[in-house]
Amino acid sequence: MMPPLVVIPARLASTRLPGKPLADIAGQPMILHVLDAALRADIGPVAVAAADPEICDIVTNAGGQAVLTDADLPSGSDRVWQAVQTLDPDGRHNTIINLQGDLPTLEPATLRAVLTTMDHAAYDIGTLVAPITMEEEKIAPSVVKVACHFGPTTEHAPALYFSRQPIPWGQGTFWHHVGIYGWRREALARFVQLPPSGLETRESLEQLRALENGMRIGCSRIAIAPFGVDTPQDLERARRLLGA
Repeated sequence: MMPPLVVIPARLASTRLPGKPLADIAGQPMILHVLDAALRADIGPVAVAAADPEICDIVTNAGGQAVLTDADLPSGSDRVWQAVQTLDPDGRHNTIINLQGDLPTLEPATLRAVLTTMDHAAYDIGTLVAPITMEEEKIAPSVVKVACHFGPTTEHAPALYFSRQPIPWGQGTFWHHVGIYGWRREALARFVQLPPSGLETRESLEQLRALENGMRIGCSRIAIAPFGVDTPQDLERARRLLGA
């Protein structure tokens, strides 16, 4: 069986932190920190799906693999799919991992965890969740929450809904969605052909397009959510964490 193909979408045109894939953290661009973590996870070949030639140059000069994609693609999922068609035109890889390029503190074991969900044939898409431990994390719109329920000994659960609001109501654990996805190849091919859905547009969460179109998303739980970089303040925190 072919291993998964790991693809990291990256673009310079970030609204809140322009140029963030190339932001220096501890002496190297952020995209190379993510690429290194993916390679150390050792689950399959890794490539960057870049919207900009500058990102391609940085990755290839460091010995990595990069594919230049259409800069006008609407989402990371579209960027990943376009890169997959270049990297694997014969369809040998049945599982595609979409790894966000703004997770410079990612632990390789976190990337491996998403594959455990893909072992379950019932799921079209696998992703990760971590328990929310602070009230500010719970109420922050930038932290996506998942309605899912784990039994005392279960490590996987179906995602029933995603929201920027705290869900579900009542006592119990709130789950922070970690934006790393494992896709069945055919599910990704279908997804990028679908128009944006109503709830996706309302919540600004593209995974709701999958749920609204009958796809099943499975969640694996991890102990701590990897730290993502979205703002200048996040970048400074990443620099402190990685010793810059």
